[in-house]
Amino acid sequence: MTSVTRLSEVVDVIIGVDTHVQTHTAAAVEARTGALLGQITVETTPAGYEELTAFADEHAALRAWAIEGTGGHGAGLARHLAHDQEVVVELDRPERARRRNGAKSDPLDAERAAREAMARTRLGTPRAGGDRQALSVLLAARRSAVEAATLAQRQLFSLVIAAPEPIRARFRGKKIPAMVATAAVLRLDPSWDTETTTTVTVLRSLARRARDLAAEAAEHEKAILAIVRAWRPDLLDQIGVGPIVAATVLCAWSHPGRVHSEAAFAMLAGVAPIPANSGQTTTRYRLNRYGDRQLNRALHTVALSRQRYHQPTRDYTARRTSEGKTPREIKRCLKRYIARDLYRLLENPSPTT
Repeated sequence: MTSVTRLSEVVDVIIGVDTHVQTHTAAAVEARTGALLGQITVETTPAGYEELTAFADEHAALRAWAIEGTGGHGAGLARHLAHDQEVVVELDRPERARRRNGAKSDPLDAERAAREAMARTRLGTPRAGGDRQALSVLLAARRSAVEAATLAQRQLFSLVIAAPEPIRARFRGKKIPAMVATAAVLRLDPSWDTETTTTVTVLRSLARRARDLAAEAAEHEKAILAIVRAWRPDLLDQIGVGPIVAATVLCAWSHPGRVHSEAAFAMLAGVAPIPANSGQTTTRYRLNRYGDRQLNRALHTVALSRQRYHQPTRDYTARRTSEGKTPREIKRCLKRYIARDLYRLLENPSPTT
């Protein structure tokens, strides 16, 4: 993020954009007075992006774009504007409760985006492309493969329980990986009845699907590791940080200066303590359920690994336990410390990185 006094002090017009799959709606707002200057809706094509640029040229040369969803529906427009060296501010989707306080339409959402950018003193920049975007794509593909493989394994396990006894006996006492290996090589017997034949056919199909998906996930992980090693190998030197955790952290952080402080990175990760004080209690905090949940999960993985294999972390856990902290509270503290250390490393890499 970039810190400024007000966006209205450095540009003449702010163009808010409400992004969708097929169309984008933009509203031009005069930065100093907040007056609405014009609105337009275009298709999400290169021609539509050029039409948006022409619309902006009609109002001011000194301008900034406030775009919702620069990593999703607005990714194409964000890349187009970055190529033209335009100033782009990234905005989150407005909260549902706020959107219900009044009328709801694409032009209104575009206007709200512009006015929200006017009010901010810290402006978020879009996440970088290149290696970061490649990691994001690979993480999404790997996550999908892992989830689908897990689902296939669960279905296989459930079908084995209800299978005819001659088939079920082949799996008795085996763990899931061994069950998958057994089911993948099952052969049909002409003497079997319809139920047995069908059950074996489905078990074999599920096992081979799970095996293929696991292989696909492994290939994605190899590609992720190669990019992380080429980009930020120092992350892999941190205790508990593997290629998936490193890639998740890099995708959330994106590039130097995007996250302005350790506290902001902790809030992004959902590990910043949120005060829950009352008139009588002034030291109570509640769980932060906001932020990037994939990043939060990555920090949780690091915390669990360090509690098992890192002696200083094990000593810290023992000390906090003796002070009356619960395991959940200790993990929250650890995740906050891990977020701080990773942020410092990301923003201040070693000279050899």
